[in-house]
Amino acid sequence: MKVAVRVRPGARADAVGGCWDGPRGAALLVAVRARAVEGKANAAVVDLVATAFGLRRADVTIGSGHHGRDKILE
Repeated sequence: MKVAVRVRPGARADAVGGCWDGPRGAALLVAVRARAVEGKANAAVVDLVATAFGLRRADVTIGSGHHGRDKILE
């Protein structure tokens, strides 16, 4: 399953929820406290989404968008 997400790094709190309507279509909003430095925000996104969906961390990967806010999670 593929899920489009829009990441907000450096947020006050970790949260999954909401919808963002961007130029590529709708995406799930994911806010993480981690900054976008050395992959810390990406790791936080994977951890948070896995927890929110009741999955193991190893079951969630970033398919595309490693260096941007818009990502496709698989």
